[in-house]
Amino acid sequence: MDFKIEEAINTRYSELAGSTCCLSCGTALAFGDPLPGEICVDLGSGRGNDVLRLSEEVGKKGFVYGIDISDGMLEKASKRAANLGIENVKFIKSELESLPLPDGTADLLISNCTINHAEDKQSAWNEIFRILKPGGRFVVSDIYSIEQVPEEYASDPQAVAECWAGAATKDAYLNTVVGAGFSDLRILEESLPYQKEKIEVASFTLYGVKPGGKRR
Repeated sequence: MDFKIEEAINTRYSELAGSTCCLSCGTALAFGDPLPGEICVDLGSGRGNDVLRLSEEVGKKGFVYGIDISDGMLEKASKRAANLGIENVKFIKSELESLPLPDGTADLLISNCTINHAEDKQSAWNEIFRILKPGGRFVVSDIYSIEQVPEEYASDPQAVAECWAGAATKDAYLNTVVGAGFSDLRILEESLPYQKEKIEVASFTLYGVKPGGKRR
């Protein structure tokens, strides 16, 4: 990720770590259906809300990784887990394009309004494919742009950090996911178009499976 974009994202979300505003554009966790003992990953874990919920669902024999780029969010999430005595979670600072987890780590990956921030979205989705087990699944909520975002906004670190200028078109988004190798792709929910600063976008929640292994 471009250093200026990374810094803009870190700054914005660290400032929001202590707020009560909603930073999500969907409900990925509601469709995740985690099972006891599963290993889960939350990309863009923020304050850790979904990670802590997942930790309850997978139980002591399961584990949940929260991945975020914001120092403020990671600190907030780690403190919450420690205060609650939750031990089957770990929060890690990482870019989406290079996740510090071994191949075939996770049964389930969720994400809410995060992958649009990635400068190299194909690399981000390749990493999601890599860290999922064969037969593993993802549920990702994100935004897509109705038309291609003008370069003046797409290259603006602040606009990308504000969760709109990094959006790809729907066709480009889906082609990237398919290009990573996923199958059984489904759109679970989708919004009507709405205005987001300088462009028009829509939100959707995607489900997909890494081929091989057992299907749920």
